[in-house]
Amino acid sequence: MTTLVNRAPQETRGNWKTYAALAAFMVISAFPVYWMFVIATSTDEKVMGFPPTVIPGDQLLVNLGEVFGMQNVYFTASLINSVIVAGVVTATTLFFCSLAGFAFAKLRFRYRNALMFVVILTLTVPNQLGVVALYILMARLDWNGTLLAVIAPGLVTAFGVFYMRQFISHAIPDELIEAARIDGALTLRIYWTVVLPAIRPALAVLGLLTFVATWNDFQWPLITLGGTDFPTSMVALSDLASGNYVIYRRVLAGAFAATVPLVILLLIGGRQIVRGIMEGALK
Repeated sequence: MTTLVNRAPQETRGNWKTYAALAAFMVISAFPVYWMFVIATSTDEKVMGFPPTVIPGDQLLVNLGEVFGMQNVYFTASLINSVIVAGVVTATTLFFCSLAGFAFAKLRFRYRNALMFVVILTLTVPNQLGVVALYILMARLDWNGTLLAVIAPGLVTAFGVFYMRQFISHAIPDELIEAARIDGALTLRIYWTVVLPAIRPALAVLGLLTFVATWNDFQWPLITLGGTDFPTSMVALSDLASGNYVIYRRVLAGAFAATVPLVILLLIGGRQIVRGIMEGALK
């Protein structure tokens, strides 16, 4: 008689080659950030010296003081604008995309699949093709040169709708929605009390991707805010790098200051982000 023994799954461990490859990729990926920090903490002599220095200096506060003290860049206001734009766009994207994803995943209405196909189809259209029409629309609304022109186009994204629709379809069973309806909950109540708590990991992932993409956006803010005194941080960095003579320690000191909020966001929400990615992979 054959005896079946339940064995716990064994943990898979990589060999030294796997860890060596991971370490090499980590060093290669982190080196540009480290080099940015080295230049941001150096003087002009060390930046232009040969061979180049690879050891951080002690001029970070001096270089940052020059960046934030420049009269023609207004870097502090630019960082504040980036925080406002990225924060508002992230919040609205999470709300509208999760609401639309819930509708496409769990609600039954006419032409649902056709509308979802149109949403996915918009992902194939490059953003550059709509810049002229978007600029004309913002001009008619008299929003060009204001933060509204940067915020409005990013209130909802096709990728966010598709991502939330896929996650909600697998994470929330239809029986749970029906049970809430039997208890007398309306659609918005089901969305708020049943759907949102279950999709927090997915919201964390989408929120990080949206915040980073909005923070690093350069083309559209340059077009609509490029002549104003208070652009976003990426446009301000381009102003630092403009001119006949570029002071690289200032440019990279500004880039370092613009990177700090993204690092803080990753440290705060890193656990939720990893959890959301792993849950999506398992499903």
